[in-house]
Amino acid sequence: MSTWKLGDVSVERMGFGAMRITADPDRAIAVLRRAVELGVNHIDTAAFYGSGKRFASELIRAALAPYPADLVIATKVGPGSDPERGFYNATTAAELREQVETNLRQLGVDCLDVVNLRITGEGSLGERFGWLVELRDEGLIKQLGVSNVRLDHVEEALAIAPIVCVQNSYAVDRRGDEDAIIRFCAERDIAYVPFGAITDAGDSSAVDALAAAHNATPQQIRLAWTLHHSPNILAIPGTGSVVHLEENIAAGSLHFSPEELATLD
Repeated sequence: MSTWKLGDVSVERMGFGAMRITADPDRAIAVLRRAVELGVNHIDTAAFYGSGKRFASELIRAALAPYPADLVIATKVGPGSDPERGFYNATTAAELREQVETNLRQLGVDCLDVVNLRITGEGSLGERFGWLVELRDEGLIKQLGVSNVRLDHVEEALAIAPIVCVQNSYAVDRRGDEDAIIRFCAERDIAYVPFGAITDAGDSSAVDALAAAHNATPQQIRLAWTLHHSPNILAIPGTGSVVHLEENIAAGSLHFSPEELATLD
């Protein structure tokens, strides 16, 4: 696998997303440990992944703590889950601080490697991002990113403080206006971290044909295309299966001809 930068650290471009691991704790721990064995050193999580007494970040802690020195765990705030009010979006400094502290507690760390502010709606993120900058300055967060954003949101955040990544929905058949954001980020050494990259979002005939030609799964083709598309893209496919994890990692070694890439594009 090749590497790219998350701010001041380099990570393997094929990472791991923890959203799907909470169904079976034993399998989750096996998957996480196998991921690290295979070279993964970038894991994406969130405090709201899970419910009750089973949360993804706590499974990460159980599987991997004490953490390898080169492991980067990125999390996100904005969305939250509360036993009394259910799912909610943080709109105050106190709510964002509480979410950051929950992430710290679940992961068992004193400082979070990367925190992405995930937003909803069309409005400004400036005030909320500014609150996270204050928490960074307190030493609770090392580096910041943004998620579910437009290009003007990225520019707004950068006017306040450096960011190391943008995390948006993106796939070979679900691109929208994201290519402009990817180019903008690449020019500034900012990582672009797509979620949903292996989800079938439309006509998959080109993907299926290439999968047959390479003796690969459609999901592997989607992941490989993502990595081919721009060097600053970091993939974070998630799974609760060791077999699927190994397939995802293997996708990093697939190579496409210019003609094959043009067909997918």
